Amino acid sequence: MSSDLVHTCPFDFSRAMRRLCEDLVVRLPEFHHVGMDQVVVTFAQARRRVSHGLQAKLTPLRFQHGQITTHRNGREWTIQRLYQGEAEMLYILTFYLPRFQDQSFREKLITIVHELFHISPRFDGDIRRLTGHYHVHSHSQKEYDEQMGLLVDRYISTRPPADLFAFLRLDFRSLLLKHRGVVGLRVPIPKLVPISKSA
Repeated sequence: MSSDLVHTCPFDFSRAMRRLCEDLVVRLPEFHHVGMDQVVVTFAQARRRVSHGLQAKLTPLRFQHGQITTHRNGREWTIQRLYQGEAEMLYILTFYLPRFQDQSFREKLITIVHELFHISPRFDGDIRRLTGHYHVHSHSQKEYDEQMGLLVDRYISTRPPADLFAFLRLDFRSLLLKHRGVVGLRVPIPKLVPISKSA
């Protein structure tokens, strides 16, 4: 049966992206610390249909060093907890559609690796903090993404199953037409909550 036929079921973007990320963190030693069972994979709608702008983001659900509280402006804060079943989530990985899907195939893979690399090596709900003032992307986001490109090349060299990333070879319109719809998990970003002194 031809793979070019139109599918009758909507494409589950979150499920497909989760499968790809699960394979990626197994194949690359740099991501062996990542437990995808505690990462929520979601999508959000990009407000403007332009190529530039936010493609994806990783939201940590803990503060520095995995702490569940932080002090800001003289007050103590915590963050809303997020669960899937009985498992508490530590990160939310969000992709902005259609913008993300309209990148080139390689750019999409670099974006995925880029966001996963932000996960702390301790996998404690905090982000990876690099040395120096620019603790998120080092001193140069361009050099950061070049390093992510090398990781992408290594991943592809392991010959992962092509069906895992076949959806990345389509732009959003093609994906939509092929499957007659795109669905996925949408999760509001948890809010900061002040902790009262009485608590």
